[in-house]
Amino acid sequence: MPEIVISEFLDETAIASILKGRDVLYDPKLVDEPARLHAALKDARAIVVRNRTQVRGALLDAAPQLCVVGRLGVGLDNIDMDACKARGIEVFPATGANDIAVAEYVIAAAMILVRRAYASSADVAAGLWPRGALIGGEVYGKTLGLVGYGAIARMTAARARALGMEIAAYDPYLPASDAHWSGVRSLPLHALLAEADIVSLHTPLTKETRHMIGAAAIAGMKRSAILINAARGGVVDEGALASALKEGRIAGAALDVFEEEPLGPASGAKFAGLNNVVLTPHIAGVTEESNVRVSRVTLENVATALARRR
Repeated sequence: MPEIVISEFLDETAIASILKGRDVLYDPKLVDEPARLHAALKDARAIVVRNRTQVRGALLDAAPQLCVVGRLGVGLDNIDMDACKARGIEVFPATGANDIAVAEYVIAAAMILVRRAYASSADVAAGLWPRGALIGGEVYGKTLGLVGYGAIARMTAARARALGMEIAAYDPYLPASDAHWSGVRSLPLHALLAEADIVSLHTPLTKETRHMIGAAAIAGMKRSAILINAARGGVVDEGALASALKEGRIAGAALDVFEEEPLGPASGAKFAGLNNVVLTPHIAGVTEESNVRVSRVTLENVATALARRR
């Protein structure tokens, strides 16, 4: 039986270089086959996951030898941290390894939604010439409002500032004396939502942040504003957002994360027919480059922890 089980995709070259000589089961299909995954974990000391494998309950019960969890990313809402702590299981997220990818996704999404001209290829190829309908805006001079001002948000701010944007942020956990506030306006959430042209979410999913952006919050945004969520599904009330997009109460949105992943028929139907929304499958933090960084950081953490715990 394998010592290390990897249930979701990563850079395979990292396995060969970092876990050479170890008994490893790498099968990205395991995430969708819980019975087979649980059987594979019978004697495993480590599991490596992304965001879909639920490290809790039945999985932990199926892995009595488990002592290390490697997380190919930074969010931990698919891992029962209290249960892991109680069992003496160490959890290692790939902190910082995909920050660049997420920051670039936010900027790209903002520019696509503000410009509004990038879905016209079929019309242009067909001989149409809809110039008047596709005159969008510029991000230069616009205000980017960041909900949460941690490492990824700060990296996003640096890129936005280089494009001539103004930066405001809401983060009640970052002390006012922190040097990172230099050049950034600290605003209460309601004021940030009212002022920002682009609102980007950078907060974990907690009891306090669940549906933080709901009907009332959206009502406080500009009608010309766009919303970007590459943080965690559940921070946004998707039903309220879909209604606002359909009714033109905000201009657009980009969602990379959802309450249900993958989207079921009912979840996806809310966004059907909307031309002012960009939907992507939890891919903001995954680029060719970040996949290499995340994979190496995670496997190095796992290998080091296992060696220490022999």
